[in-house]
Amino acid sequence: MQDFIENVIERSIFASRWLLAPVYLVLSISLAFVAIKVVQEFLHFVPHVMENNLKELMLFLLHIVDLALVGNLILMIIFAGYENFVSKISVADSSEDKPNWMGKVDFSELKLKLIASIVAISGINLLESFMDIEHILAVGGTDQLFWMVLIHVVFIGSGVFLAIMDFVASKSHH
Repeated sequence: MQDFIENVIERSIFASRWLLAPVYLVLSISLAFVAIKVVQEFLHFVPHVMENNLKELMLFLLHIVDLALVGNLILMIIFAGYENFVSKISVADSSEDKPNWMGKVDFSELKLKLIASIVAISGINLLESFMDIEHILAVGGTDQLFWMVLIHVVFIGSGVFLAIMDFVASKSHH
């Protein structure tokens, strides 16, 4: 009887990973929202392309790069998270479009890729702010800029700290 109960509990725990599947499905749908925002930004910018100066063009492009990085981050979380915690994505096995990293990113690598993406996104946002410094200073003053830089430095520090922890952990396993 005890073996039966233990077996039921273990099967239930193992099956609980499927509770994450709706999370990854919602993230997949959210990618469509990112794509819609990119198209919306593009359609808003195009009619004014001849009126805009180089700085406005650069701000537009940085914003699109920022959205692309967010989309990449979401896709990486979906693929790696689903494959690491729910199930293998077997339909991708026969596709020539399957990313070569898919199915090879473990939780440790995922953490580092996530923090690297967050640092890149933060850096793009910071660069956008520096390119529009007059507006930032007029609206938020130097305090807003200070906090943006500080948060970016914290992201960088977190990434370095995570990389060091993973390096130390990998050396202790060998």
